[in-house]
Amino acid sequence: MNHVTPATRVALAVVLLAVTGCGGGGRQTLTVFADTSLTATFGSLGKTFEAAHPGVAVRLDFGGSGALARRIVQGAPADLFAAAGAATMRASGAPSPRVFARDRLQIAVPKGNPAHVANLKDLAAPGVRVALCAEPAPCGAGARAALSAAGVTVTPAGPDQNGPDQNGPDQNGPDQNGGDQKGGDQNAAGALTKVRLGKADAALVYRTDVRAAAGAVEGVDFPEAAKAVEDYLVATVPGTTRIALTREFVDLVLSDEGRRVLAAAGFTPVTG
Repeated sequence: MNHVTPATRVALAVVLLAVTGCGGGGRQTLTVFADTSLTATFGSLGKTFEAAHPGVAVRLDFGGSGALARRIVQGAPADLFAAAGAATMRASGAPSPRVFARDRLQIAVPKGNPAHVANLKDLAAPGVRVALCAEPAPCGAGARAALSAAGVTVTPAGPDQNGPDQNGPDQNGPDQNGGDQKGGDQNAAGALTKVRLGKADAALVYRTDVRAAAGAVEGVDFPEAAKAVEDYLVATVPGTTRIALTREFVDLVLSDEGRRVLAAAGFTPVTG
């Protein structure tokens, strides 16, 4: 006859609870750090992932990629990181990232394009006011790369030209892409606001920024945008214990559904 002591029963119960939790019986949280520009797309994909994984809650933490990378290096708890820019991903220390989407610049203009801006050279025409992002932000660095490729010099419209900028540092604080706003510089949201309010005739931002403006502005394509394509990468954060879940989330991002959601937001999905 087998005799099970009380101590053995307790030990068995502990093991059973541990196995049940690891096997998915307990509620798990997958923490995803993602660039602010992915708010809508990853918000949608997070809900899709939760629907397919009833025992998993997806916690999305959005911010500038640079700021998120610094938090990861400092030990902030995260399982997955989706960043704008390869340099930012490298700074996070996350290994083996995969490119899942790309974004390219557009010239944002008011509805009807009253200044008749058709290309980058038109931005240097007399009287054309141009809003540029702060250079630490991807849209700022990208704009300057594209202008350089076109051989065009633009003096950005600043607060001193257009009155107080309602999207200045006091209201917005650090730039959403990780850089601090200085002087008349701003993030994409601030540049677009200038266009909407008539304080600028054009702004150089990304296609996804124009799409997110929901018809408040129009986008003008230009060939030099190919010189300033922004890669979006995703990688598992070192030290996570949810490697299987992070891989499944990446699979969703790269799936047909993921590509559909990204394309709808203005991104160019990347496969393979």
